[in-house]
Amino acid sequence: MFSLSRSAGLRVSSRAFSTTSSRSTDMAKLLLIGRLGKDPELRYTKTNKEYVSYNIATANNVPTAEGVQPTTTWHNLLSFNPSANNYLRTLKRGTLVYAEANYELRQPDPNADPESPEGQRQIFLRHEDIRVLRLPRKDSEEGESE
Repeated sequence: MFSLSRSAGLRVSSRAFSTTSSRSTDMAKLLLIGRLGKDPELRYTKTNKEYVSYNIATANNVPTAEGVQPTTTWHNLLSFNPSANNYLRTLKRGTLVYAEANYELRQPDPNADPESPEGQRQIFLRHEDIRVLRLPRKDSEEGESE
């Protein structure tokens, strides 16, 4: 009897790793480590809902014919969480952060003008979490080091 209940328990736990797709577990997440390009900015939607917009710069090395070329990629994130918004507004330009964001790709509206945002493919990064890794240097410290 013990072996019967033990094998039943194994069957249940093995189903947790099923290859069957489940919509509730689908995820598209982006993890970023970079610096804030400017102070996070408070904005409002058309329906007067408050959100914070901020951008993170990440450094990449792109191989070229001459060698490796450093480039910067800018990621624009939006936060609709009121408690996170209060924290985000305290952060300053140059802060090194680790951020997690949900990634949403919106296809263009076929009836919209191709030059308008609605007529182009859009990527939305919705803020999930942020951690400060290093505060920016103060202006007085920067002035002394130059």
